[in-house]
Amino acid sequence: MTDVLKAIKGMNDILPGSVPRKDKLPDSALWLWFENTVRSVLARYGYQYIVTPVVEPTALFVRGLGEVTDIVEKEMYSFTDAMNGDKLTLRPEATAGIVRAMVEHNALYNGPLRLWTLGAMFRHERPQKGRYRQFHQLDVEALGFAGPDVDAELILLVRRLWTELGLVEGQHVRLELNSLGQPAERAAHRAALVAYFEAHADQLDEDARRRLHSNPLRILDTKNPAMQALVDAAPQLMDHLGPESLAHFDAVRAVLDAAGLAYRVNPRLVRGMDYYNLTVFEWITDQLGSQGTVCGGGRYDGLIEQLGGKPAPAVGFGLGIERLLLLIQELGLPVPSAAPDAYAVVADASLVPQAMSVLEALRSAGLTVQMHAGGGGLKSQFKKADASGARFALVFGGDEVDRGVVGVKPLRDVSLSQVDRPLADPEAWAATLKRTAPDA
Repeated sequence: MTDVLKAIKGMNDILPGSVPRKDKLPDSALWLWFENTVRSVLARYGYQYIVTPVVEPTALFVRGLGEVTDIVEKEMYSFTDAMNGDKLTLRPEATAGIVRAMVEHNALYNGPLRLWTLGAMFRHERPQKGRYRQFHQLDVEALGFAGPDVDAELILLVRRLWTELGLVEGQHVRLELNSLGQPAERAAHRAALVAYFEAHADQLDEDARRRLHSNPLRILDTKNPAMQALVDAAPQLMDHLGPESLAHFDAVRAVLDAAGLAYRVNPRLVRGMDYYNLTVFEWITDQLGSQGTVCGGGRYDGLIEQLGGKPAPAVGFGLGIERLLLLIQELGLPVPSAAPDAYAVVADASLVPQAMSVLEALRSAGLTVQMHAGGGGLKSQFKKADASGARFALVFGGDEVDRGVVGVKPLRDVSLSQVDRPLADPEAWAATLKRTAPDA
């Protein structure tokens, strides 16, 4: 017997809800609902869709993310193309690829752009709840905009997405905010950090000692409990920010305050990539254990020039889709039903032509209708109709068709009785099958 091949550990199938599975992963209906919600929200803010390759030159991420980041050092799926010797990498995040595309195609020549994408990313890390080796990310970028107004707009955009998905800010998710200032300010802060940590070298763990002179800012993001007190007492970047950086940060906060959005200024919030400056933010949840960040981003004004383009400001965020959908599942939030409006029960194969004609007319009227296929008795067909979640069964029996009608049988409301509807004019009664509100 041939061995059954299985997916790579940490890379998961997204299956229909009708397919049972042991692991707790979002089904495809929940996934599709999320994607449709995203498209609706982003369209309202004027963002355009972009698709970039899954495979990029390794140098793009080394240059863009930083050589001493965890992603570049430990997590990238990199390989050498056997055909031509090119060094390639499966994308671990989306921002660098979007910037590469903008530079390559001189896309900002005619002015700023608001862009978004959605797709698979790859990081070789230990699979755990809400964290996988192949994961999917929503990425939203505003390129060519320098002002704090766009920083604030992006944060408010995320809040609107939460609202559309049923998440409550302050209860299910909360906002943390910080400013990383400009390169010269970070350099002064960096020198102060190095001096401080050198004076306490005996308290540093292996990761911190390795990063002390290459990327000391990342030490502030340590998860080691033994270093928390040391990190809490470290020099803060906010004390090294100049008037322009402070004004930018204050302007972002002013918009959020005016919009009634609560947040916490977290001076230890640095994000995982080297390219950030000025505003950085994260949306945090307490519902998923240690994997608390569901969305994060900030401003990266130097990245476009760093990747070979003309200097241009930029700001954006990334959102982990699996982690967010897991949160929605954990909270038991209501989501629209993926069940069809109606399920067609056909008593005999000879009746399929009449049934199919009616079903096509109902679909043209905007209904979702599933037809039973493969034959079988009426009892088994009604059983499948009920299992589909449909609100109505459409009964195409010999007697009904002879009388020029189709039986409409309620499957969810026992107080309603079956009624007959004319075969010749399905458009006239299609509206009676439509849902009046999303099902929980």
